[in-house]
Amino acid sequence: MSTPILITPPTLWERACSRGGQPGWSDAPRRLLREQARSHMGSLCAVALAVSLAGCAGLPDQRLANEALKRGDTATAAANYRQLADLGYSEAQVGLADIQVDSRDPEQMKQAEATYRAAADVSPRAQARLGRLLVAKPGSTEAEQHEAETLLKKAAANGEGNTLIPLAMLYLQYPHSFPNINAQQQISQWRAENKPEAGLAQVLLYRTQGTYDQHLDDVEKICKVALNSNDICYVELATVYQKQAKPEQQAALIKQLQAAHARGTVSAQRVDSVARVLADSTLGKTDEKTAQSLLEPIAPGYPASWVTLAQLLYDFPELGDVDQMMKYLDNGRAADQPRAELLLGKLYYEGKLVPADAKVAEAHFQKAVGREVAADYYLGQIYRRGYLGKVYPQKALDHLLTAARNGQNSADFAIAQLFSQGRGTQPDPVNAYVFSQLALAQNTPQATELAQTLQTQLPPDRLAEAQRLLKQEQSVRGALSQNTPELHALQEDDGEETL
Repeated sequence: MSTPILITPPTLWERACSRGGQPGWSDAPRRLLREQARSHMGSLCAVALAVSLAGCAGLPDQRLANEALKRGDTATAAANYRQLADLGYSEAQVGLADIQVDSRDPEQMKQAEATYRAAADVSPRAQARLGRLLVAKPGSTEAEQHEAETLLKKAAANGEGNTLIPLAMLYLQYPHSFPNINAQQQISQWRAENKPEAGLAQVLLYRTQGTYDQHLDDVEKICKVALNSNDICYVELATVYQKQAKPEQQAALIKQLQAAHARGTVSAQRVDSVARVLADSTLGKTDEKTAQSLLEPIAPGYPASWVTLAQLLYDFPELGDVDQMMKYLDNGRAADQPRAELLLGKLYYEGKLVPADAKVAEAHFQKAVGREVAADYYLGQIYRRGYLGKVYPQKALDHLLTAARNGQNSADFAIAQLFSQGRGTQPDPVNAYVFSQLALAQNTPQATELAQTLQTQLPPDRLAEAQRLLKQEQSVRGALSQNTPELHALQEDDGEETL
């Protein structure tokens, strides 16, 4: 369905009531705009009179939608975007699709693709978004991969940013679809041409190839230069200083981050991301107190940080008590943050800080299903282990398989245990073998031991069948890189939540 660009009387009404520019204004040729504005002048006068009498309270407003999105109020943002999108505003269509993508719900992701396509003919921003969506699409076809390349190159030619990094991801993830392109050579060429995103594309390559730690000095050099134009570099520099144990440089970076946020040039989302780096023990010595001091001021305006604060208290109990954690989680739940439901479910599942209650845990996990991958994993474990009084093998398999196919490696090990132990069902050595092999990605002694044991138990004919099913399952999962969750921050642009 093509996107209408005619300026209709409702659009002029929106213009009369606008408090900060017209959504989609740049999509209409200016000559056409002037002609139609003259033709509707009488309508505009009538509308202006109506507005003076009734006000503009019922009209969709893209500026309000943008502001609502920044503070985490996706419901208000989506309501305004949807009304404007129905009128044909391409920028509102993009905004609505961005929210659909951010939900991570498979059905909404499909809707997002269709919404981007509706705007892609007239909007370079939609072209870039659609290209990035196709790059990240699980099990994408070769045709979709080449379409993504075309869209990203077209968007770049039209002046749209954040196109080189997804292009680099495309070449790195699907070398078989682009046999004539060497990703490192392409990135080196971009860097030689001084293209703004080329440095971050190089950082992406380091992460993807597992050589990030060997190039920390280069990452620091790249991100110091790009810091003012790409605020994701605050996250990268914080990571570098954490790994290198450089507290003085880290403190200076945090000070710079706080000043930039106070000026409005860095989003609360980015501050939240840096706080998570500071609290991540896998990156080096943590600085949880600084992380807490970053999160507390932004949480009232950025509800996702309430959950990050709760997670911080979960990981570092000395920072606050359980009551304080519950207050943070209540604030997060009030703002419809699925991570809050996930963490609450985990608390009742583990029974460490609150009394264990599998039924309460199940209820919280169910509220996060479709939005948090780990929710399916924990539900699968509840049903597999019989925490509700009996084992539910089919429900366990359904949830664990969903989690595994969405990148939760630990779910494969749980499925292998389900089929090998046969609790509540007959043992299935073939399927147990398949998922034990997939679980090897965990690189744990338990996974390795189970996989070796199951392999020795299968006769040759059953082993051949199991290996065929293993290839089939690997094909279903597509070619998404295992590093993709680690790279999510590199796919954001201008502080917006994108791919």
